[in-house]
Amino acid sequence: MAAVFSFRGLNRWPQLALLLAAAAIAAGLAGYGAWLRGIAGLQARLTDKASITGHLLAAEVERLRHLPVMLGEDARLRLALETRSPAQIAAANAYLRRTREVTGADEAYLIAPDGVTLAASNWDEPGSYLGANYGFRPYFRDALRDGIAYYYAIGVTTGRPGAFLSARIGPDDAPLGVAVVKMELDDLELAWTRAGELTAVADADGVIFLASPPGWRFRPLRALDADSLARITAEQRYGELSLAEAAPLPIRGGRLAVAGGSDLMLRSDPVAGTDWQLLVALPVTEARIQAILIALVTGTAGLLLSVLAVTWTQRRQILRLRLQEADRLEARVEERTRALAAEVEERARAEAELRRSHESLIHAAKLAVLGRMSAAIVHEVGQALSALDNNLAAAEAHGARGRAEKLAPALARARAMLLRLQGVVSRLRGFGGRQVPVTPAPVRIGQCLLVATELVEPRRRELGVTLTLPDGGPDLVLADGPRLEQVLTNLLLNAIEACAHGATAPRVAIATAFAEGRVEIRIQDSGPGLPPGQESSVTEPFFTTREREGLGLGLYIVQALLEQMQGDLVFATDGPGATAIIRLPAAVLSEPVS
Repeated sequence: MAAVFSFRGLNRWPQLALLLAAAAIAAGLAGYGAWLRGIAGLQARLTDKASITGHLLAAEVERLRHLPVMLGEDARLRLALETRSPAQIAAANAYLRRTREVTGADEAYLIAPDGVTLAASNWDEPGSYLGANYGFRPYFRDALRDGIAYYYAIGVTTGRPGAFLSARIGPDDAPLGVAVVKMELDDLELAWTRAGELTAVADADGVIFLASPPGWRFRPLRALDADSLARITAEQRYGELSLAEAAPLPIRGGRLAVAGGSDLMLRSDPVAGTDWQLLVALPVTEARIQAILIALVTGTAGLLLSVLAVTWTQRRQILRLRLQEADRLEARVEERTRALAAEVEERARAEAELRRSHESLIHAAKLAVLGRMSAAIVHEVGQALSALDNNLAAAEAHGARGRAEKLAPALARARAMLLRLQGVVSRLRGFGGRQVPVTPAPVRIGQCLLVATELVEPRRRELGVTLTLPDGGPDLVLADGPRLEQVLTNLLLNAIEACAHGATAPRVAIATAFAEGRVEIRIQDSGPGLPPGQESSVTEPFFTTREREGLGLGLYIVQALLEQMQGDLVFATDGPGATAIIRLPAAVLSEPVS
């Protein structure tokens, strides 16, 4: 990198040309190195494949190599060759079939010294070898001469190719015949094809007789001379197939050219125990693609580095200017930050003051509700005090007259009146007290309704309104108990006072239900209802339908309390009178209930 940044005095275009040339050279070297590594990897893979496949092929041939020798030692085959009697030939046929079934050989048969087949494992099957003359086959002649032989050819009788393993029976100077075992290798060739291998096997003359690519089969590795062609034809090694017209495989320098412009890397090794040659091949496309990719990546990286190196000097100048501008901007930001901090502090103070005003407004609304109920409450307390006075006077009279049996009930009634007064005062004190912020928790609707109905009970009796509580339905919501009590008290008082004017049978009904995953508390009155089109305006501050009383803040405060509990308030006019609908989240049953 030091060399890159030393071109400070040059124009940027010559500098860029030098760097691009260096990047091109680096890309070429990287691609060539990747090509060499890819070729070396292919050669290693070919060596492994040739070793494994060669061992498997040799093992397959070796599996039945000694079977003809063992057949030659069997007395039944010898008696069949010596006597030529039908009984002995039948016994030899049965023995050869049993041998085929046990060893897995494709066929086994016995040839007399004159080349005629005397017994065979397929003696009673179509294409039987019985009576066929195989004296022209090398595996027969070579076995008579050398004792054992092997040969690959297309069967003259069946037309199926296979390896023929043979052994002489009897002494070399007076042979009794030749035992032959045929082993077909089609399954091995099929396995290569299914595995996608490029594998082939050629005989001693270089003619491929096994190949996974169909286009290689029965093609020579090199051009055959006239003597080789004549010998192969005389032996009928490949049946009626004419090898004179077969074009040799295009092999040059260990490479096999294929259609499409690509080529294959080829390796040839001898198969142990035979005169065959095993050929395995791999396409060089993978190595070529890898080399091209590495060259492209290297060239691209060099190009990017060159562009970055050229622009680096210019960016240094730009960076210096930006740093100077950043210093000026930082000073302005610091000044603005101080101003914003002061503004935030002022807004925080305003929000705190607004919160205190809001709480005071809620408290004032609660006191206003108490003022609206004051007459009924005074009447309630007055009745209780009058009853208390009467009961105490009766108790005093009973005590003076010594009537102990009537003294206790009178005192009990007086104490009950006193407890009732204490309950009324306690509820009024709790309703009128200031509330503090709390976290919503599971609350029972029934308990809150009980407190609210007791607070509005004097006003209800005064106005003669019938109040119906929920019969079933959900009872748990996520809310704050005191706030929900205040909400219910305000709405019940509004409903009672609304339906008391002009209704022949004033009635307020409360019901609860589930709706869209939330709990609804519906308070319906039998009053005149809301003015048309004003259902959404009643919760706005200072909106009221009462001409002589009310500030228009009650429903606004109710809406604010419900929003604190993640709820809302809507009004419906789908029936007689008006219906206030409170919507609150349903409570989780696992949470504690307040």
